[in-house]
Amino acid sequence: MYIITYIFIFLFGLIIGSFINCLVWRLHKKETLWGRSYCPHCRKHIAWYDNIPVISFFILRAKCRKCREKISWQYPAVEFITGLLFLIAFITECSSTAYCLLPFAYDPTSLQTYLPTILILRNWFIISVMIIIFIYDLRWYYILDKVTIPAMIVVFVLNLLLGHNLWNLLFSGIIGGSFFLFQFVISKGKWIGGGDIRLGALMGLILGWPMVLMALFLAYILGSIVGIGLILAGKKKWGSEVPFGVFLSTATVVALFWGQQIVDWYFNLLIF
Repeated sequence: MYIITYIFIFLFGLIIGSFINCLVWRLHKKETLWGRSYCPHCRKHIAWYDNIPVISFFILRAKCRKCREKISWQYPAVEFITGLLFLIAFITECSSTAYCLLPFAYDPTSLQTYLPTILILRNWFIISVMIIIFIYDLRWYYILDKVTIPAMIVVFVLNLLLGHNLWNLLFSGIIGGSFFLFQFVISKGKWIGGGDIRLGALMGLILGWPMVLMALFLAYILGSIVGIGLILAGKKKWGSEVPFGVFLSTATVVALFWGQQIVDWYFNLLIF
């Protein structure tokens, strides 16, 4: 029973990953979400059997059936990672699959009954938003307000339903945003963009205080490691622009699921 449920969750994540790929492209092109998927090269509509997550990519040998142009590895990678993270979120937060998937079968009149389901849906939403931010900033060096601002509202409401402290969330959101606002003012916008400020606030609303500090610290460590590696490899120079939203979104997901374990590990190192 558990295996079937896990397969279902993973496949659901693959589908959401496919949707994320489409959403990112259409946000970039400022196109509506309505309408069939199409090849970005020849703009021919993609048949349903060529749009199966991960599988179609390998069947087509990474080429469009119509124009034979290469299909980016981004598509199967995003689909697979989304499926994997959805599964991790479900396994991490749900001790009883039946209770999480069918809460109304227990006590449909109590909000407490739905909290595990709300928690999983919140985490799936956060994963999806962070993947969107990751891809968009990696490709176009930009963090969209039309993604971060609605996400702030949704996460804030869901966290209140889950019983998070209102003042803790507000304080954490202010700290996350102010951290980048300070850098923006000091550098007159040269170090970071305005999108980082909104993303910092979103991180605070997601993680709360003090976990947002751990996520920010982790993002800078990841950014430093990758940045130095790119410089040594000759791909970047000192002072080159770096899509920092990539590291912030990654750190947010890591902190969401493994933040407390990382903090405990760190303090154990200090003690011993």
